[in-house]
Order: sequence, then C-alpha cells, then structure tokens
Amino acid sequence: VQLQASGGGLVQAGGSLRLSCAASGRPLSNYAMGWFRRAPGKEREFVSGISRGGRITDYADSVKGRFTISRDNAKNTVYLQMNSLKPEDTAVYYCAADLVVSGAVYNTESRYDYWGQGTQVTVSS
Repeated sequence: VQLQASGGGLVQAGGSLRLSCAASGRPLSNYAMGWFRRAPGKEREFVSGISRGGRITDYADSVKGRFTISRDNAKNTVYLQMNSLKPEDTAVYYCAADLVVSGAVYNTESRYDYWGQGTQVTVSS
C-alpha cells in the first residue's frame, strides 16, 4: 500500500489543521493506521492510532483532548484533526499502516509496515 500525507502548513498557536492520509494499492480496511511525528532534534513519536474498523482509537497523552483521528475506508483515507495547536506540536507528521488481522491498534513504531512521506506542521507562538 502507498500512503500520501497532506494538509500540513503554518498555523498560529490555538489554531487548527486537518491532516489527511490517502492510501492506494490496497484497501485501507486491511490496516490499522497510525500518525507519528518527528520534531526537530527529537525521535519520531506516536501521536494517534485507529483500528481497522475505526472502533478503537489511541492517543499520546500530549494530544489527548485536542487531536481526533478518524477514517473513511470507502475513501481509503485517514484523518487527523488537530485543534488547539501548540508550538510544541511543530513536527513532520507521518501516517503509517499496520497490516493486522485483529481489531487492535498499536502505538509502537516497529509495528507499522508502510509509511507515508510526511507533511510539515509548524505552529507559531
């Protein structure tokens, strides 16, 4: 499966952005999906994940209550709605696909088999 992330940009603190991750090649419904990010000088970290059917979601503590992950399997697309953005959210955001049999979702980077190219999110103070 090929993944294409989009929707990044420059926004002021307190603003919102919606990231999209479009999949091609195989049905997205075969995969749990995750969003990760890498801030300058830091390791890539888990942001959010969603199970194949969308019933289970997971969030990093740093984004709980501000970010919402969702998916539309009919459109082969996963979204990350980001509200109340903070300067510390500045990073390159990556979507990733985990070919799982179960309905689980994982926050471990090594679980994910396919990665998109990343989209830059910059939050100014």
